[in-house]
Amino acid sequence: MKTIVLDPGHGGQDTGATYRQYREKDFNLEVALLVRNYLLESYSANVLMTRTTDKTLTLAERTEIANDKNANFFCSIHHNAAGGRGFESYIYSGSVPDSTKRIQDIVHQEVYYAIDQYGVVNRGQKRANFFVLRNTEMDALLLEILFIDNEQDLQLILNDEFVNDVAKAVAQGIAKALSLPRKTTKPPAGKVLYKVIAGSFNEEVNAEERVAFLKDKGVDAWIYPVTIEGQLFYRVQAGAFAEKENALEQEVKIQQLGITDAFLVTEGTSEPPESDKPSNPEPVKGFSILGPTLLRPETLHQFLERVNPNAPDLAALYVELSRVYGIRGDVAFAQAVHETNYFRFTGVVQPGQNNYAGIGATGPNEPGATFATPKEGVLAHLQHLFAYASTEQPPSEFEIVDPRFSLVKRGSAKTWIQLNGKWAVPGTTYGQQILDLYERMLQLEIELVNAHIDQLEKAKQQLD
Repeated sequence: MKTIVLDPGHGGQDTGATYRQYREKDFNLEVALLVRNYLLESYSANVLMTRTTDKTLTLAERTEIANDKNANFFCSIHHNAAGGRGFESYIYSGSVPDSTKRIQDIVHQEVYYAIDQYGVVNRGQKRANFFVLRNTEMDALLLEILFIDNEQDLQLILNDEFVNDVAKAVAQGIAKALSLPRKTTKPPAGKVLYKVIAGSFNEEVNAEERVAFLKDKGVDAWIYPVTIEGQLFYRVQAGAFAEKENALEQEVKIQQLGITDAFLVTEGTSEPPESDKPSNPEPVKGFSILGPTLLRPETLHQFLERVNPNAPDLAALYVELSRVYGIRGDVAFAQAVHETNYFRFTGVVQPGQNNYAGIGATGPNEPGATFATPKEGVLAHLQHLFAYASTEQPPSEFEIVDPRFSLVKRGSAKTWIQLNGKWAVPGTTYGQQILDLYERMLQLEIELVNAHIDQLEKAKQQLD
């Protein structure tokens, strides 16, 4: 298995380029983490990072990490400044093997092909005497994504879709250049794979402890990272099944070990692949974001309380305010449950932020937006969904409190599944996870309604 070292440039006391309140080191880390996640989710490779937090590292320490691990490839990720605009890549200006030149060709072309749609300037493939290129003992590449002090570039750097596209392109370019084998865990077209998740953690060490606990109990488990709205989680997977019944049995087994936060994630779809679908289907296929709210607030909160008895009671707000925007408020509530880990806030977003959708949370040092009240937080969530689901002007009942409303490509996600790769990155099953939660909420509503019907039938019999 090939080893890749990703190097987010600068960090800690070394901010890199700065412009207004923005710091290059933060953008570098955001992109590098996303690249790592794409590689780990899709390809068989050993991916190491020189830093995963805002840590100070010397240039020598960065190259030593790669050299000591006998890495096959080193990629340093930066953002530019000081006059100019666009994307460029560098290899060492001295003698380099043909493989280094070939890797630069492939990665540069892959990235520029992906971001050309945004009007990015192609500054070309270059060579320089940079320390990290000169002192690494393997093929090495340095990327300068965009200029943080150019207003046009900066707007793209702050655009989640652009950042996701860049990171995915870098990962795909690396995989293509190094001939990394694709992971074969994805189900074939038209099939669904049910993954059993035995916990999701903000700290990797906590995920490692969960894996050790499960293995001690005879349950095979492993860690894979996912990023949701810029926030990194370490998920512990304990099996993948083609039959949902088998996955549910495993979920129950995990819960019986005392792990109450186990849940299922579906990967794949029973719908035909995109290439087999009409280019402009009408009406929108899939479960739409816009639509009626079916579940009662009492049911939603009761579902939540089963996992977190101390959770805030926000279900009525979601149901009430969602009617203004024509959004399925019960599914939006399921999304909030997913984003906040049952309102336990185990990630970087804290309860006092009233940010139930992770809006603007881009990493360990950027916990995202803060809203003055719970109502404002729910409004921001619904408005963010409305921006994705509709091209219409938002209702005038409330002012726009979602700080990222104008950054969303309007109408780009009309269904919950279409949020994959947009709200969450790589997020290949993000919408499915929300709908899985919603399906469980529906089942609880059915159980409660049936119990009520039984009570009514008994009362009727007593009257007869």
